[in-house]
Amino acid sequence: MRVVVKVGTHMLSEQNRLCKERMLNLVAFLVDLMRENEVILVSSAAIAAGYSKLKLDKKILANRQALAAIGQPFLIETYNRKLEKFGKMGAQILLTADDFDSRKRTLHAKCAIETLIANGVLPIINENDATATDEIVFGDNDQLSAHCAFYFDADLLIILSDIDGYYDKDPRKFEDAKVHKVIHHIEENELCLPCVAGSEFATGGIVTKLKAANFLLQRGKSMFMASGFDLGDVRSFMLENNHQGGTLFSAEGR
Repeated sequence: MRVVVKVGTHMLSEQNRLCKERMLNLVAFLVDLMRENEVILVSSAAIAAGYSKLKLDKKILANRQALAAIGQPFLIETYNRKLEKFGKMGAQILLTADDFDSRKRTLHAKCAIETLIANGVLPIINENDATATDEIVFGDNDQLSAHCAFYFDADLLIILSDIDGYYDKDPRKFEDAKVHKVIHHIEENELCLPCVAGSEFATGGIVTKLKAANFLLQRGKSMFMASGFDLGDVRSFMLENNHQGGTLFSAEGR
């Protein structure tokens, strides 16, 4: 089984720096997942990592590009230090939306990923924020991860963030809000809700995750969304075949 795992900025950072404890927990899960699956990681947090090295005004686009350029190698270096503890290695792949508009470039990226996986290396994908200015302003890695799952032939996309599932109502406002366990269809009005990001570095929110799920559902693929702060639900779902928490967006049963 081939799996794309996407992790957001809010999960990977706190107090303007990378949260290395959560990164280590994530890497431990990824290594366990790699024992029985082919795994691709889509990771945010390059800008947050860059800001930990150089305090620039993040409201200015050129500064965000510079922070991404500073932070991306630091982010990959941090991942590789964690992976090394488990005898594994990661490899950086930077993509933009344009790469998926070119059949040739998509194929080249896929061939590189296939080779890395075949040799036990974890592909770590992020947007090329230093050049893809439209993606910084309007895009997010939820959409990037959905495209990676589809074009790189994954069976499942896993999104890990501060959002631990898709609720029937806003859990911040309603104590009786309940998580949808399985979703087969997303209504058009659900894709038009206000987009609220989880951190000052993030560009996502529940709507971007629903759009990612909808993109995959329409193409016969599935997505699982769970907490990245407590990996118990995703571990149960993926390693024990036990769906305790989180939401599965499944093309089966449509």
